[in-house]
Amino acid sequence: MDTRPIGIFDSGMGGISLLRDALRMLPTENFIYYGDNLHAPYGDKTEDEILGLTSDAADFLIDHGVKALVLACNTATSASINMLRQKLDVPVVSIEPAIKPACEAGGDGKVFMLATVATTMLARYHALQARMPDPDRVINVGCSGLVDRIEQGITDDDAFDDILDRCLSQYHGMKADSIVLGCTHFPFIARAIERYFKLHFTGECRLIDGNAATVRQLERVLDSSQLINCVGEGRAEFFTSGDRDALFPLFERFLNAPIYYQKL
Repeated sequence: MDTRPIGIFDSGMGGISLLRDALRMLPTENFIYYGDNLHAPYGDKTEDEILGLTSDAADFLIDHGVKALVLACNTATSASINMLRQKLDVPVVSIEPAIKPACEAGGDGKVFMLATVATTMLARYHALQARMPDPDRVINVGCSGLVDRIEQGITDDDAFDDILDRCLSQYHGMKADSIVLGCTHFPFIARAIERYFKLHFTGECRLIDGNAATVRQLERVLDSSQLINCVGEGRAEFFTSGDRDALFPLFERFLNAPIYYQKL
């Protein structure tokens, strides 16, 4: 048994949605969460900036003795996963937009992949999309502004219509089989996104994210590397590059808030 913590990193508060699943699915594991809130959001930064910030965050978590690292940021994954796996001596597990299960779910409508602008532009994501049976079925929507508002603690169901209008109005009336929450911040406003799509689109409009699949992969990696902790009650510790006193109440709120979305 290895009682060392698992590091979870995100550019801000979004990765808490993954941490919630991790605490539920791996209840005996300990976690250190690090949010780079000072530099959030990453979605509007260059690839070189994202690489540098992600590398610094990984160093922080390694210095705190983590036995594995989870990149809970789709943008950081797309830009940095290969670099981190070469650099670090611990296993690195990453999240990516869940377009594969969305495409496999069937239907003759579109799959809308909502993410940061940076995620929709990075080569790693485009390579993933190209492997889909019908890549053109996936419509990538860079939703600039959502992360900033969520980081302020705003999650009301009707608080994002202006941003969603700006990003999605050109597609109104289309059939949406699935909406992929391609940023770990977005599960916190899943109800707002679902409400918006059901008002302006046809089809099933099912919401899908990659959090649970990422935790299952983490469990497989821990097991194969003989790093599993099987006893005790896991705990989570919070660190941020921002104002901890101001952000810790938000961390607690997001960690305990119900998160509504469909997982495949």
